[in-house]
Amino acid sequence: MPKMVFIERDGTRKEVEAPLGLSVLEIAHRNSVDIEGACEGSLACSTCHVIVDPSWFGKLAKPTEDEEDMLDLAFDLQETSRLGCQLIMTDALDGLVVKLPAGSRNAGG
Repeated sequence: MPKMVFIERDGTRKEVEAPLGLSVLEIAHRNSVDIEGACEGSLACSTCHVIVDPSWFGKLAKPTEDEEDMLDLAFDLQETSRLGCQLIMTDALDGLVVKLPAGSRNAGG
């Protein structure tokens, strides 16, 4: 089973199983990681914003224009920011590391 690591707001590393085909948001919810996801993955908010470890960022599919528009509303936006609902686990992402931002802003959700 692929795994991924969430770095929580307090710096704690939480390694979890990451079933193929699930989004980072779904994986977070299955493992009690504190990501809101107010719009339930419908790309209508930025509350599932995560900061992807720079070593993994280049391995991700490019964000859609809709995702980029929502990211513009995210709190604590970084160069490697993505929306967790748009990152789908594949074999290539086994070991993915994402950090939770300092907070979230529920804009548009």
